[in-house]
Amino acid sequence: MGKTTVSNYLAQKHLPILDADLYARDAVQPGSSVLEKIVDRYTSKILHSDGTLDRVQLGEIIFNQPSERAWLDQQIHPYVRQILTQERDRLIQKFETIVLVIPLLFEAQMTDLVTEIWVVFSPLDQQIKRLTQRGLTTAQAQARIDSQLAIAQKSHQADVTLDNSSTLDNLLKQVDSALALNLETIAPPPFST
Repeated sequence: MGKTTVSNYLAQKHLPILDADLYARDAVQPGSSVLEKIVDRYTSKILHSDGTLDRVQLGEIIFNQPSERAWLDQQIHPYVRQILTQERDRLIQKFETIVLVIPLLFEAQMTDLVTEIWVVFSPLDQQIKRLTQRGLTTAQAQARIDSQLAIAQKSHQADVTLDNSSTLDNLLKQVDSALALNLETIAPPPFST
């Protein structure tokens, strides 16, 4: 929906960024205990020939079987939470504001890690278009969208909502406005996009 665009822009503003997606990728690197559990569950057919996880094949499983997605989340989310917490606590000594990018903030029950929640949203047709431009079919894109909490529910729980249905310039202006307001009132907490 635009979280990467927003987090990259905030990084250009010299804010430290902690990205849960990167930590989730680390959790399934060859040799990790999480990857071993995945292989135990789905066999080595879930791996590429070089021993790395076949994310496309795993996606077909977890986005079509909610119980399998729940199982996978139980393997990965504790690792991601631990790293986010460690890094946030380390950085908070040096920075007033830290950005935690947590796409599954609500689903993973990580709202306690942040003091302010930013949600980026766009209309469903734009979401599907962006996902299909990344190589997913329309059905795969819809399955990924359906597997998350509805954007309206996320927006309702957000402190800041950023509308990404228009131009990039419009989105970045919203970020600048929200950031300016934040920097006027902020105590030393992290916040999430």
